[in-house]
Amino acid sequence: MAEDIADHNPPTVPGAPNRRRFLAAAGAAGIGFAGLSLSAAPPASGASPAESRTRPGWSPRPAGDPLTTPRVAGLHLQFGADAATQVTVSWHSLQPVHRPRVLLGTIDGEFLRAVDAETVSYTDAKSGQVVNAHHAKFTRLRAGTDYLYAAGHDGAEPEFATFRTAPKGRAKFTFTSFGDQGTPTTGKKYVPPAGVTIANPPFVNDNLGSPAASDTTAGVERVQPLFHLFNGDLCYANLATDRVRTWSDFWDNNTRSAKSRPWMPSAGNHENERGNGPIGYRAYQTYFSVPPVPGQTDVTAGLWYSFTVGSVKVISLNNDDICYQDGGDSYVRGYSGNAQKVWLERELAATRRNADIDWIVVCMHQVAISTADKFNGADLGIRQEWLPLFDQYGVDLVVCGHEHHYERSHPIRGREANATLTPIPVSDRTDVIDTSKGTVHMVIGGGGTSAPSNALFFQPPQCRVITSVGTPDPTTGKRPPVYVSEPAPWSANRDAANAYGFASFTVDPGTRRGGTTSIAVTYYEIVGTDGQLREFESFTLRRPRRD
Repeated sequence: MAEDIADHNPPTVPGAPNRRRFLAAAGAAGIGFAGLSLSAAPPASGASPAESRTRPGWSPRPAGDPLTTPRVAGLHLQFGADAATQVTVSWHSLQPVHRPRVLLGTIDGEFLRAVDAETVSYTDAKSGQVVNAHHAKFTRLRAGTDYLYAAGHDGAEPEFATFRTAPKGRAKFTFTSFGDQGTPTTGKKYVPPAGVTIANPPFVNDNLGSPAASDTTAGVERVQPLFHLFNGDLCYANLATDRVRTWSDFWDNNTRSAKSRPWMPSAGNHENERGNGPIGYRAYQTYFSVPPVPGQTDVTAGLWYSFTVGSVKVISLNNDDICYQDGGDSYVRGYSGNAQKVWLERELAATRRNADIDWIVVCMHQVAISTADKFNGADLGIRQEWLPLFDQYGVDLVVCGHEHHYERSHPIRGREANATLTPIPVSDRTDVIDTSKGTVHMVIGGGGTSAPSNALFFQPPQCRVITSVGTPDPTTGKRPPVYVSEPAPWSANRDAANAYGFASFTVDPGTRRGGTTSIAVTYYEIVGTDGQLREFESFTLRRPRRD
């Protein structure tokens, strides 16, 4: 029976007795964590030994040397291609570890099984630091089920968390989305201009982050979605002096959410880090273990993928492959040799042949629409390569980042025969939108960056479209964008007052075969340091069911 998990309150991490029973059962089976002491913490004054073993403050203690054994850092989850049965648990370390693995159990502490983690590594080209990521992949899980797990390696204290698998078939659930986050931390000591001496130079944030990067994560946790779509430009490590520290800060900020619900990413231009892999994405490809795609190479692995949640197909794309803009550490337009586009069309066609899938949601970074002046702008490459496929196969929703504000389009289908291929709106209704008639694009780039673009809107709405690039600048090496301006009849709404926020999507499958299904969308502004939310707008996407 499908459960309504949009209103489901996820369980808290089980307490000491369940954890102890869970680890003891794994140890008895010979697959616990070596070097881990299960003795209780010192009893409180007057407490009996039995009470000391089960009191809430109990936690397992590593018997190994904490000076030489790294902790479980950056714990996070990803769904597999079938989100109802496949979940990967991941973490990282800057030192080698022995026997990384994850123990899986029920919420009440019954031990079920263990899975060894696969370790993959990269060496950061700037610092020479080796980063190890550990990925434990679970399959054959039960749909719509809460699980307890413990992730660790020998000699380290395991990290406990819970997760919930997706429902199978048509069921209600909620997901969230934002892009362009950065970190809330300061990782670089300020270097004063030549001739200026500062006795105690402060530390600064050198990766476009801000304190809001913490607030958005707290806001997502208030909603407690089943999963979160991250629309690229995760932490801007390519801009940082210390790229490895920036990734570490990113995970330290987000693991409080990502260890309990999958954060499913798309790669943005700032995931392109000079020297890290053949085209710059090796760090991203190492930290994340997304659903595999047949035919991807060592160069392209993980840069595009899809997964199914209930009646929704989510497709993640890497737009640097088709965008004109030179926005990363290297210019990689055309890197896949058309392989991504071929895969995308096959995936869209197969999805539309599947009567069990009603909705197609695309998560990507760069945008086809934007009404911000003197910022990145829309990219003609997306309009040329992706939008005709979105039209042909009826993509319902596209979530993006890249522009550091919030706005959305009317449903669009077709293009004008002009230099910018201006998308054509098929309706101007803003409260209830039939996505079988056109695709809604949402720019959700207020994840926390310190360079917002919400104060740059054209009045009235217009769009600057990158139609090509010039020859590389001899000073920067960058290809300057060539812009053409257009009216923006497709512009539906935008938030000029607040820079930061995210969108929440609640899928309602409807009640009868052949009827309608809907997604209730709310965009929340972040207005407080602990994730306080204020609704900016709500609207409904609607389409016929495909059964």
